[in-house]
Amino acid sequence: MSRPALDRVGEQAIDWMVALRAATPDDALLQRVRQWLQQDPAHQQAWNRLEQRLGQPLAALHGLNQRAPGQAAEARRLLLQPTRSRREVLGAMASLGLFGSALWGGWRSDTAQGWLADLHTARGERRSFTLSDGSCLSLNSASAVDVQFDAGQRLLVLRHGELQIQVARDRQRPLRVRTAQGQVQALGTRFLVSQEDAATRVVVLQHSVRVSLVDGQSTELQQGQAALLQGHRIERLTDEQQQRAAWLEGRLEVLDQPLHSVIDALRPYQRGYIRLAPAARDLRVQGVFTLDQPLQALAALAEALPIKVEHFGPWLMLIDLETA
Repeated sequence: MSRPALDRVGEQAIDWMVALRAATPDDALLQRVRQWLQQDPAHQQAWNRLEQRLGQPLAALHGLNQRAPGQAAEARRLLLQPTRSRREVLGAMASLGLFGSALWGGWRSDTAQGWLADLHTARGERRSFTLSDGSCLSLNSASAVDVQFDAGQRLLVLRHGELQIQVARDRQRPLRVRTAQGQVQALGTRFLVSQEDAATRVVVLQHSVRVSLVDGQSTELQQGQAALLQGHRIERLTDEQQQRAAWLEGRLEVLDQPLHSVIDALRPYQRGYIRLAPAARDLRVQGVFTLDQPLQALAALAEALPIKVEHFGPWLMLIDLETA
């Protein structure tokens, strides 16, 4: 005997979840979701049940329309089949040709963007690797790197996230890190590279590096210096950047930074979607937080700043200015 179909509230919960993951949520959509969740306790219960039932595969729907326009409706159809197990949902999604075998890798690693990367970390995970040349590579949470080492080169391709590299000496093959905006070539030993939304951040911890853009612009950075690689320009950073290496010890050290940069640093450690209201983005923050306890960090921010943090199950968090 087949199981009964989902009730109307369950279908509504699926509609909201698919809408949130089919595109970048805007303020109006997030407000409608919040109102729906608050209308009736049954709505929140249906939301929680759906999350528990589907788990991580639902996160794979994030950015679905960007990868395969027009497939949100098909994703909803799959989710509306309550007899499907977690594995069956994944298999059905793969059968659509949306993600192929990459979907399975993303499910196993808990880092959808790192499905096919040579080295990756899951959300909330930090790892160190000893490369074939003896270099020591450390990856921050939710990061992914391809390794292309052969007789003529040592190249790391940072797909997303953040790395620190302690470079082993090899005069014949200088180590390079390639990102979406350009590349970093080691002239010394230790540096950080972070792939951000529209820029690459480079922080030199020891000795020096040469940074360059795709168009050929380049410059050298010495120990203690940092820069952003942005499209057609290299912006040298004058404020202190060395504290950014604190993630290696599980800390987030903040020295008078805007709230949006703090939230961006916490996102890889907190599952689900965190929405920061534009009005609160530029509040200034200073302090030290534990990366492995992002909820405590967010609670501390709510105590120190005029903001409110609203939780709607484990998948959605809204941060806005506190209203009088």
